[in-house]
Amino acid sequence: EDEIELWDFDDLGEMAEGLAGDIAFVIESALDARGQAVVALPVSDTVMPVLEQLAKAQIKWKHVVIIPTDDRLVAVDDPRSHVRKLAQMFMTRGARVFPMATENKDYHLAGSAANSRLHDLHWPLDLAWLSQSKDGGAAGLRPGPDLGDALYGAKDIRACGVKIDGEDDPVVTITGAAIYAAKTVMISVNGQKEAARLQSAIAAKGKGDDVIGKIFAALNVPVDIYVAPGA
Repeated sequence: EDEIELWDFDDLGEMAEGLAGDIAFVIESALDARGQAVVALPVSDTVMPVLEQLAKAQIKWKHVVIIPTDDRLVAVDDPRSHVRKLAQMFMTRGARVFPMATENKDYHLAGSAANSRLHDLHWPLDLAWLSQSKDGGAAGLRPGPDLGDALYGAKDIRACGVKIDGEDDPVVTITGAAIYAAKTVMISVNGQKEAARLQSAIAAKGKGDDVIGKIFAALNVPVDIYVAPGA
C-alpha cells in the first residue's frame, strides 16, 4: 500500500517554506550520496512562491540540474517559457537549468529531441514534483490524444510531445515512465476542493477519469501531498 503524507497549510508563505525545505532536503541528500542531483520542477503561478523560497536555500547549486516537468514549444526568451522562469531563479544561483522544449512546429519531433537530451543526464530523477492541474492531471500528462503514450510508453522514453484538450499550444512533458522511476515524488494541490479531488482519484486506484490517479496507481514510492490554502 502506498504511504501518503498529507500536509495542509494555512497560508502560502508557510507552504512555500515547508515544501521548499523538503525539496532542499531531497537535493542535499542526493548531493551527499553522489555529488549531484537532478530534479523536475513545475512552473505555474501557484508554485512560484515555493520556487522563490527554494532559490534562497544554501545549496551547492552548481551540482544541481533542474528540468521543468513540462514546457511549451516557444523560444526561451518567450515570457510563457517555463525554462526561462526557472533559469531566472536558479541559473543565477549556479544551477544548470535544462531546456525541455524547442521551438518546433512538430511537437512529436520536439518531444523526441527532448528525450534524447535527457538521456545525457544521470537517471532516475531524484525528485519529480507534480503540481495538480484543474483538469486532474499534472505536468503535460493531461487529457488529450497523446495521453496513453505519455503515461504508458516505453520505460526509456523520458520526455514526449503532447497535445492537451482545449489548449492551442502543444507541450513537451516528462513521461509517466520518468515519474514512476523517480526516487521521490511530491504532489502539490491548490485548495481543499482540489485536495478532495486528488484523494478520490487516488482511492479509485487508477480506474477513475483523473490522470493524477492513474499516475499515482503506478508509483512505488511514498508520496508527500502539499495542500495550498485556496478555494
